[in-house]
Amino acid sequence: MAVSSPTLDAVPAPPDRTTAAPTTPTDHRSRLLALDGLRLVAALMVCLYHYTGRGGTVSESWHQSPATLFPALSRLSVYGCLGVQFFFVISGFVICMSSWGRTLGDFFRSRVSRLYPAYWVALVLVTAASLVLPVVIAPVRPDEFLVNLTMLQQPMGATRVLGVCWTLWAEVRFYALFALLVVVRGVTYRRVVLFCSVWTLAVVVCRTTGNALTDQILMPEYAPFFIGGLALYLVHRFGGNLLLWGIVAVSLLLGQSEATRGLWHPAGHFGFHRDPYVVILIVALAFATVAAVALGRTRWASWPWLTTAGALTYPFYLVHEHLGWFAIRVLRRTLGLSPGATLGATVLAMLLLAWLIHRFVEEPFGPRLRRALKARSLSGA
Repeated sequence: MAVSSPTLDAVPAPPDRTTAAPTTPTDHRSRLLALDGLRLVAALMVCLYHYTGRGGTVSESWHQSPATLFPALSRLSVYGCLGVQFFFVISGFVICMSSWGRTLGDFFRSRVSRLYPAYWVALVLVTAASLVLPVVIAPVRPDEFLVNLTMLQQPMGATRVLGVCWTLWAEVRFYALFALLVVVRGVTYRRVVLFCSVWTLAVVVCRTTGNALTDQILMPEYAPFFIGGLALYLVHRFGGNLLLWGIVAVSLLLGQSEATRGLWHPAGHFGFHRDPYVVILIVALAFATVAAVALGRTRWASWPWLTTAGALTYPFYLVHEHLGWFAIRVLRRTLGLSPGATLGATVLAMLLLAWLIHRFVEEPFGPRLRRALKARSLSGA
């Protein structure tokens, strides 16, 4: 996937700055608030899926299928797993935005300090809960727990402590590709466009080979969503043109195909059914909402509480699944709360826990870790 300078020169020049979206502080703040809101929506989609849109362990916590307890809600929440694809579109947008003007070292430090502190705390909390109440989920072996600390447990074949961490492995691979092929030389319009184009072509070719290694590197099932987000940030920064909207359109078309193929099950999982037309619609809405942000159509979303909502999204996403199942079992089967009260109390409890992790872990230790990594790199130089 290496590229040469003649290929870079062949990429059309970015639009004139006069056509770029406004970048005043007010617009910048409004855009971030809108993205924060979308991130929380995606996290709540996944949360409802894990609580009411599937069977398996959560059915055991409820002591019966969520489809029976929540017949109307479960027909909607079964599509909540598509919140992951929504996250990936947002991630493409945000990573392109946050890496602009940064060095490779800056990019590495920002990702490590952002991902790991809350992740390590979530590992400890879920492991502790599994030791106290192993009937919900069994604790992993000590050696597997230690591998989980690296966030590389999936390729290493170790049991995952956090069920949702498979998405972090996809994010890490995206960061690595983007860093090695774009950030290392400096993020520019031309390089991002070329990266999106080459990655899209490589994904399509990858589908014809059936090679496990290229599948792991190129992620054909998720790449269209990251690529679409990258292109939408360019639309926001430079204004739309046929090339950028073409990349977005191709990403949407490939993404809906991957999502439908992976998630549509006529018989459903555990008795749950997904309609392929609804899957396509939700994927289209994910792209459309981020496009609305890119075009500046969400400046009205300027409520201050969205900043807090965005800050809670990552720790909430990490802890909500397994710890939520523990909470459901205790509230429903031990304390005898109604299904609705149990669901509401569990979601609120996970949001509160997410706030505590953000306030007492991410805020103090994230910057410290970033400074420590920078000081270490400077001393090594």
